[in-house]
Amino acid sequence: MKYQTKRKAVLLLADGTIFHGKAVGNKEGSAVGEVCFNTGMTGYQEIFTDPSYFGQLMVTTTAHIGNYGANNSEMESDQAKIAGLICKNFSYHESRVAAEETLEEFLEKSNLFAISDVDTRALVTHVRENGAMNAIISTNVENIDALKAQLAEVPDMNGLELASKVSTKEAYFFGNENAKYKVAALDVGIKKNILRCLADRDVYVKVFPYNATFKEMEEWNPDGYFISNGPGDPAPLKTAIDVAKTIIEKDKPLFGICLGHQIIALANGISTYKMHHGHRGINHPVKNLLTGKGEITSQNHGFAVDRDSTEKNSNVEITHVCLNDNTVGGLQMTNKNCFSVQYHPEASPGPHDASYLFDEFIERIEKSIA
Repeated sequence: MKYQTKRKAVLLLADGTIFHGKAVGNKEGSAVGEVCFNTGMTGYQEIFTDPSYFGQLMVTTTAHIGNYGANNSEMESDQAKIAGLICKNFSYHESRVAAEETLEEFLEKSNLFAISDVDTRALVTHVRENGAMNAIISTNVENIDALKAQLAEVPDMNGLELASKVSTKEAYFFGNENAKYKVAALDVGIKKNILRCLADRDVYVKVFPYNATFKEMEEWNPDGYFISNGPGDPAPLKTAIDVAKTIIEKDKPLFGICLGHQIIALANGISTYKMHHGHRGINHPVKNLLTGKGEITSQNHGFAVDRDSTEKNSNVEITHVCLNDNTVGGLQMTNKNCFSVQYHPEASPGPHDASYLFDEFIERIEKSIA
């Protein structure tokens, strides 16, 4: 064992509940954010670098984290995006040939604070029963009152705009410039694999900052438009919502994933809401109402589209339903060339059940330019 003695650490939840653990490595300090959990047993590096997790303390429910190390090819963004890590057993030594570094080295490089030896089963049960809430992890175990004061300053996720924290500052290109199709993507927290999935389908993508206007995107003369996943509450993203409204009004092909799905709903006057504890994992069942088929999906969202207001909109049809709680998993407009899903078809955590959605986007583009 690399560390013979582990520094004590503590997890303090906003409701006053305390969990004890050990700091990973020699790092001292604190980290704050909304505590959430992911039920996936693999893919921790993809989770840690997913921009949708910005501002969140990630609880991993699988018992062992770090056993296969880290590899640069498995990054979903340029760096880690979670606020901190909470786990049960942390592996300091990797056991995979393809590993380029240990997870500890990855965390150190990312300046991430993590604690292990936490009773994560009890913690997840607490979150499931009481809802997602802000929390702080720290080695300052002797001064709980100071931690409470620090935690009280953390803003609530409800109403919080975070896309600006993870979006590109300048527009950039991805893929082959001689590709058959051109897609303008609005980056509100885009994952790299979404860009790869588009490029694999002969698409040249221009990625725009979260606050880009439709005029700026239209000047590139794209064949279709895409609105990405991302963190935080969709409601404050007024510019992105206006962009979606204009694309819809002009009846251009539009595809949205996760936060993009919620933005498209808001552009149609459909409300969104903060979920009790969200959907985060790689085995969430979804039913495609158009085909009757089931899909095993990767999901990561703490907000959702309101089903009642969706059903009241005569121009919008629910296409997918999350079977665990019957929330809206996907929608399409009946009078415009627009569709979206709440889950991640690019993730492919084993099954490729949802990859057809990218093909559908290309088919919609084909029809619009024919």
